Amino acid sequence: MCFTPYMGGMSGIATKSRVYLDHAATAPVLPEAIAAMVEAVATHGNPASVHSGGRAANGIIERSRDAIAAWADCAPDAIVFTSGGTEALALAIHGSASARLLASAVEHSAVLAARGDAVLMPVDGNGIVDFDALFAFLAVGPALVAIQHANNETGVIQPIAEIAAMVAQAGGQLLVDAVQSAGKLPLPAADFVAISAHKIGGPPGIGALIVRDPGTLRAVQRGGGQERGLRGGTPNLPGIAGFAAAVAQSPDWTRIEGLRDALETQLRAAHPSLIVHGAASPRLPNISSLGLPGVKGGTQVMALDLAGFMVSAGAACSSGKVAASHVLAAMGLGEAAGEAIRISLGAATTPAEIDAFVEAWKIMAKRLARA
Repeated sequence: MCFTPYMGGMSGIATKSRVYLDHAATAPVLPEAIAAMVEAVATHGNPASVHSGGRAANGIIERSRDAIAAWADCAPDAIVFTSGGTEALALAIHGSASARLLASAVEHSAVLAARGDAVLMPVDGNGIVDFDALFAFLAVGPALVAIQHANNETGVIQPIAEIAAMVAQAGGQLLVDAVQSAGKLPLPAADFVAISAHKIGGPPGIGALIVRDPGTLRAVQRGGGQERGLRGGTPNLPGIAGFAAAVAQSPDWTRIEGLRDALETQLRAAHPSLIVHGAASPRLPNISSLGLPGVKGGTQVMALDLAGFMVSAGAACSSGKVAASHVLAAMGLGEAAGEAIRISLGAATTPAEIDAFVEAWKIMAKRLARA
């Protein structure tokens, strides 16, 4: 996605056009979502009020809930609106009845930082959960098992159906982080599924937890009684409306996967030592984790940004400093865990943008990488 150049001050000198290849971090808000939000903002009334304005606001919420439930293939009362994926995950982690938490070593920090006593399960070289370890941990007793449907750094897809069967047989509960996979893959069957609007062209600040049996969840954020008592607080009316509008759109992910594959093919041909992390496993169609031996991920990100391309490194902390990817480290990549960048495409990404990125990457690699 190309951004309009900014005319800086009185100098009249335009910055160069930007190509956005960081959709896994956040996707541009779709025009349909913006229109729905504007309409919702113009609705005057608290959804809890019984007057006509309140009823109109509540109607927007419940119609949106119905639309998202139909998209997610679940009952409307299974949808609990939250402020995003992180809160949805926290609600399940802290609100479920399970005393133990098992999580794969490649989970998002929203899971890994939620509880200090989480038991981490190893993964193989492609980032897939070790089934022997999962079986051994479940043999100790029931637990809440938190697994990403697809990894946010590599795009690698976990075999959720097989994991769900193991967890159910052990009497546990399964929490699936579907923040990256939602809208690209059918949502899996699980006790809890976390989703977020801003990854699929909806606004930031709104997400949901899909709860198979609301009776198995207790409130973490209490007060007000909203969301059937499971999440207190005045609902984000514009966000919910924008969320519903976003899920109604259907990007051509087959086209996007073709662009991603073409990008990887061209880069491998130009630089045979390039590593595509997780390439041996099924992946989301829009994510590519690329390792350039000998060059730190942060250095690559800055060089590409100067060339006009917005990408991300494997992981970044809140201070903005780039750190080695814990995902790639868990996959056994050692020093290479700090030498990766993530390219993530969106519905508006064009072949011309991919070709331009490839040329910029080749220039960078020639300048920075060892042969």
